[in-house]
Amino acid sequence: MIRMLLRVLGHEYGGPVRRTVALMTVTALVEGLSYALLVPVLRALFGSTPGDAWPWLYAFGGAVAGYALLRYVSDRSGFLAGSTLLRGTYHRLGDHLARLPIGWYEGGRLGEVSALASRGVLQAMAVIAHLLAPFISACVTPLTIVVVMSAFNWQMGLAASAAVPIVAGIQMRAGRSMAATDRERHERDHEATGRVIEYLQAQPVLRAGGRTAERFRVLDDSLRDVRRASRRTALSALPGVVGLALAVQTMFTVLLALGTYLALGGNIGAAELLALLVLAARCADPLLSLSDIGGQLRGARYELTRLDEVLRTEPLPKPTDPVQPALHDLEFESVTFRRGGRTVIDGLSLSVPQGQRLAVVGPSGSGKSTLLQLPARFHDVDGGAVRLGGVDIRAIDPDVLMGQFAIVFQDVHLFDGTIEENVRLGRPDADEADVRAAATAARLDEVIERLPGGWSAHVGEGGARLSGGERQRVSIARALLKDAPVVLLDEVTSALDPVNEAAVHEGIERLMAGRTVVMVAHRMRTVRRADRVVFLDGGRIAEEGSHDALLSRGGRYAEFWDVSLTPTASE
Repeated sequence: MIRMLLRVLGHEYGGPVRRTVALMTVTALVEGLSYALLVPVLRALFGSTPGDAWPWLYAFGGAVAGYALLRYVSDRSGFLAGSTLLRGTYHRLGDHLARLPIGWYEGGRLGEVSALASRGVLQAMAVIAHLLAPFISACVTPLTIVVVMSAFNWQMGLAASAAVPIVAGIQMRAGRSMAATDRERHERDHEATGRVIEYLQAQPVLRAGGRTAERFRVLDDSLRDVRRASRRTALSALPGVVGLALAVQTMFTVLLALGTYLALGGNIGAAELLALLVLAARCADPLLSLSDIGGQLRGARYELTRLDEVLRTEPLPKPTDPVQPALHDLEFESVTFRRGGRTVIDGLSLSVPQGQRLAVVGPSGSGKSTLLQLPARFHDVDGGAVRLGGVDIRAIDPDVLMGQFAIVFQDVHLFDGTIEENVRLGRPDADEADVRAAATAARLDEVIERLPGGWSAHVGEGGARLSGGERQRVSIARALLKDAPVVLLDEVTSALDPVNEAAVHEGIERLMAGRTVVMVAHRMRTVRRADRVVFLDGGRIAEEGSHDALLSRGGRYAEFWDVSLTPTASE
């Protein structure tokens, strides 16, 4: 567990962790050794001169006080180490997630990472702050007590020692038997969490369909799976809990019988017997707590394993000798990209001269959005190369590469902050005049004027307090402020009302002016603003040329154009 923890965190944290473990171990040893003073205390109390017990009582009180001080210091060290490790884990996880390709986050990983970064990291780091001290105490203190018992009576010590391998064997067997059920329960928990979120997000659809009184079958099935998995986990834990309790109680009964036999034979005094039985009873509580602590440690280990898997995911490789592109033309050279065993882009070659606009058109699933993502290196291609200014984008430093692109997609995400903070994400060091100019160019100033608080108005989580058109204006203002030479543009007006559509189109025109542009067009009239049009089908270029030239050919593009002009065409 500790080795995995250090592997996840980095070995620079090894020193504090080892010191904390050593301090907790010493504390558990002192606790066990302090109980040894009970023997002379009771021997004096049961002797002819009970007053002789005072020095031993003072010694016992001093030992308990010393143990209490050590316990305070070790617990405090554990909490401090835990908080340090928690902060370090968040920093390391955040830095690593920032270096993973954007495409890695697809396929439901957002929910997984969200759960891992919240509950998962806290549970994993609880090992140092909350679980390690009681676990070490449950292991070391009973062993120390067994050594103390052996020092006073070897028969009692030997009998107590026999319980050590039995308890260890029960714990190991219980851990192995519960590993599979623990894993299943965690998986069901994560799945149920996703279903709950899905159920909440689906409320508008369910209510529109008049199904508010019905149970959500997918969620119900998921919750039933959680219940069944929890039941199996509880049942699999019973043998270990019962076996541990029986072993501890049997050990105490054997010690009681053996002590009685030895006392009757005159081999041990009543005071020593009482003291040794008190020591044996003191072993029971920490040993019985091993079942609960073991379950929590297994849960923490599971989260550590998941965290380790994420941190072991290879980020996009950085070039050893990065090249700075001097120009801003784009070139796709025999590009092939696969996802999930399917070829999305198949041997595609095209170029976008600097300052020109390329429109990408095609049916759903033809690879348009993927093609738009490749220049910004959301994914690495499986074959061929994407070049910016004649330089393979894999040879450009990732930070420099992202600085070359202004990206505006249909799905706009805003952070829960003010409008100004969201706009400044484009260029945090921009002066106020540049921010205001970008907002005016995107016609965001109209939105700001009518919002309470103006620039200081909070947009809510994900921009929930703004309409779709208002969020798009923030996104365009952000891109304008960034002032990047290349624009990657998804059709952003397909779901907007006419007023917002006109404002967004105006902002987009200003954004594209004089820049290299690749835009995915869902509305065919958007294509007229492009210098060249590419029609994709199955990840390949079916047609290529200007808007007018493609119309005159009467091919696939012309069919799309005709459909877009019909009254029933989806705008």
